Amino acid sequence: MTKWHFGLRENLGDPAPNSDLTLLHLIRERQREIAPFYTFNHVHGSVEVQSTSPSSDPVRSSTLGPEIGCSDLSGVTVVDFLGAGYTKTVLKVVLAQGLEVALKTVNHQGTDMRSCVEDFRDPEGCQDLVSFKLRKEIILLQRLQHPNIVELKGQCQDSTLVGGITAVLEQGTPVQMIQLLQSPWEERFRVCLGLVRLLHYLSLSPLGSVALLDFQPRQFIMVSGELKLTDLDDAIVAETGCRTSSDCVLQFPLRNFTFPCSGSGVCQGLNEMRNLYNAYRYFFIYLLPHQAPTILKPLVDQIMNTTGELKHGVNKTLEAFEEVLRVYKSGLHLQHMPSSVIEDYAVLKGMGTSGNKEYKCWPSYSHQGCMLSVHSAAEAAHICNSHPQCTSFSFSDQKTWTGILPRRLTNKQPACERFPLLCMMSDCEGLAMEEVGIVET
Repeated sequence: MTKWHFGLRENLGDPAPNSDLTLLHLIRERQREIAPFYTFNHVHGSVEVQSTSPSSDPVRSSTLGPEIGCSDLSGVTVVDFLGAGYTKTVLKVVLAQGLEVALKTVNHQGTDMRSCVEDFRDPEGCQDLVSFKLRKEIILLQRLQHPNIVELKGQCQDSTLVGGITAVLEQGTPVQMIQLLQSPWEERFRVCLGLVRLLHYLSLSPLGSVALLDFQPRQFIMVSGELKLTDLDDAIVAETGCRTSSDCVLQFPLRNFTFPCSGSGVCQGLNEMRNLYNAYRYFFIYLLPHQAPTILKPLVDQIMNTTGELKHGVNKTLEAFEEVLRVYKSGLHLQHMPSSVIEDYAVLKGMGTSGNKEYKCWPSYSHQGCMLSVHSAAEAAHICNSHPQCTSFSFSDQKTWTGILPRRLTNKQPACERFPLLCMMSDCEGLAMEEVGIVET
């Protein structure tokens, strides 16, 4: 039996009755779905590039460096299986030059592929059909570039080498909500802030307003503490058409929201509101309120109320998040803390500690002890006073993503007695953890 796909003649096995036109129709529908992304003019800086054919390679911004191609994928070492879904499989691999990346390919054993083969008995045609989700994802990753979207490092389409089309992505780890719930509030806020910044970008993207129809934690990864969107195959760009407001309803398991139909016949803003409420129900509600600094709780509560009721769009939501960040980084939330809390502590320079084992607290940056981020020694002393086990704390020369210094709280005693060396905070902050200890007197 002879069948035509993408203008190529292929000899295939006997198909199911009347399947030829049906499968070909589905493939052409997928072609039409992604064709607008190829004809879109993408301007990056002063360089404008255009791709006009779905059969050509997606355009890559030159600022991202050399693209990894098929020749770089020969001899890769598979390190780990990262996951598989209905359509795609993701592997962690090490390239010959030592670079760790994630390879995303068509899942030949997945539900989509098996269902297609059962219906049409056409493995090669089904490979073409199922691969369109990955093709769509590759071109969207080319067009949509943002710090909270996974970086596309390259691609390959070689049936012999990689078994079809393959996307090469930056390496990350799947989002684990349990781990995030156990992390310090500052890190959980970072995840939510990155998500809102992403949604703001998607609402005004070069392609138009983008909605993520499959919006769940599994669509994201963590890269060096930053949340990044990695699954874009179910994204849509066009706003929903409408005749009346009854056509503009967002339905969720526990809530429905109705929006007006604009004069141009579209549900204006529906995409960004869909994204925002999904961010609220999958991320904000779990990560944002718990253990927020006391002075920030009114701002956080306001964010939770407005997003939970969709009273504001993503622009005002981002403004609210940036205000929380500004207050937190400035230390204004500590302005009512009494400065006298540090008076019961002495600074010991050039000394280690000995005695009991460091105690653990939750949440902490270290699983081996109690390491928290604070703005000053006064805040560290305040926290130490609130922990019955704490008798001292020490400085680290590391900083968190907000620029705040971590402090390690311990129940160890000084290794020897020495007259304390007093120093200003500006003198202490650059010293390593072993060089400065502050103990209760």
